[in-house]
Amino acid sequence: MRNFNLKEGGNIREKLLVLSDLDYLFSYSILESPMPLTNYVATFQLKPITDGDRTYAEWTAIFDCDSQDEKHLIKLVGDGVFQTGFNALNQIFNK
Repeated sequence: MRNFNLKEGGNIREKLLVLSDLDYLFSYSILESPMPLTNYVATFQLKPITDGDRTYAEWTAIFDCDSQDEKHLIKLVGDGVFQTGFNALNQIFNK
């Protein structure tokens, strides 16, 4: 379980569902969130790129929400969560 506060306010509780060192992946679900979504499950996986010494990172999520919230939540998760995470990883590994 992971429990954290957002800097904008609000609290998120997540549960780790899968952790695989062999497949370089983890999956988690959101149990509580200020976002108007349910049944959120995300997976993060690292895959080797065979042309050079690089890694491909893939982060996906599925969730349910009201149709009027869908576009906003896709952008929020994609840009606000995933892209922010990728940017942080890029800063750490490309110094």
